Amino acid sequence: MKLGTRLKQIETLVSPGYQHIWDCCCDHGLLGASLIVKQAAPHIHLVDIVPELIETLSIKFQTLFPAKPSDQTDGENFCQWHSHCLDIALLPLKDHQGKHLVIIAGIGGELMTELVAEIIKNNSELVLDFILCPVRQITTLRQQLIELEMELKEEVLIKENNRFYEILFVSSEKPVKQPISSIGETIWQSNSPEKKHIAKEYLQQTISHYQRMQHGSNDPNLERLIRSYQKKSDLFQ
Repeated sequence: MKLGTRLKQIETLVSPGYQHIWDCCCDHGLLGASLIVKQAAPHIHLVDIVPELIETLSIKFQTLFPAKPSDQTDGENFCQWHSHCLDIALLPLKDHQGKHLVIIAGIGGELMTELVAEIIKNNSELVLDFILCPVRQITTLRQQLIELEMELKEEVLIKENNRFYEILFVSSEKPVKQPISSIGETIWQSNSPEKKHIAKEYLQQTISHYQRMQHGSNDPNLERLIRSYQKKSDLFQ
């Protein structure tokens, strides 16, 4: 099963050591299926709020990944999948022991911001890791993560089908070793001509986007945001 650039990059960021990986807004289940094949964790959870989607996906996965008899399972070498039709904000994380990774992709940054805040609020006693990839409003998400005092583990910029995506790998672990930048840091740095070109193109597009928003607006935050992005232009001189 072939993943696109975005999902493949998300999969690459998934490190060993999690007991539960939650693939939220799982859509057609491509990422979840790939994680199961890799046995990325003992438990892979497929989550979506659309009943028809989860029902179809469950039938498909029962064929692709039938459960093994209990006397043949090995906790270290057998990956179980679970499907959940529910609001992402209500993930039952406290019902499952072990380390959690929550993956949310394919939705806007404002909604993603609300969901992450609710998940953390509902599970304040847990240390949670997130891989987040919004389709827009990335600065809104970044600002919320800063306010939540999240730690940055990794950030990646990719281009797929002429669209740019920022992927953030963050954690609620304290103390924070690496804070999150409001506009990103390492996504603008590259050691390959191809990635440098993508970063430069994305920077120019982003500056133009906020300059268009600035027309007819008196929001001082827009001016500060534009200046912050413009300073990154020096990296591409």
